[in-house]
Amino acid sequence: MATGGASLSTCEPLSLSLTGRQVDRAAHIDIDLQGVQTSQELHRLLQAKLGFPSWYGCNWDAFWDSITGLVSMPRTLRLSGWTELEARLPRDAQHMHRCLQEMAEKYPDAAADVLYA
Repeated sequence: MATGGASLSTCEPLSLSLTGRQVDRAAHIDIDLQGVQTSQELHRLLQAKLGFPSWYGCNWDAFWDSITGLVSMPRTLRLSGWTELEARLPRDAQHMHRCLQEMAEKYPDAAADVLYA
């Protein structure tokens, strides 16, 4: 889907199928969002904690592509400081939530159980 150079507001699936994919998954990853001040900081933190590649694009299309086709999501993902992130970066929080929710709906076996703390 063409975005005209801007980040997508919806999460479109990658053409890769996650069905039947056998991968080793981390049991739990905790990401502390409390100190995140900018969208760039958020994406860099997600990249580091979830193991996205060095060429990660730091936008919500790249986030979707990464969680659905490039990395194995943990069984449980705890997002500490979620309320603060929603207040500080509401649009980014909405995009992130939507991507994680869509992954749970479309690829339940590969998605993380997300705890918004």
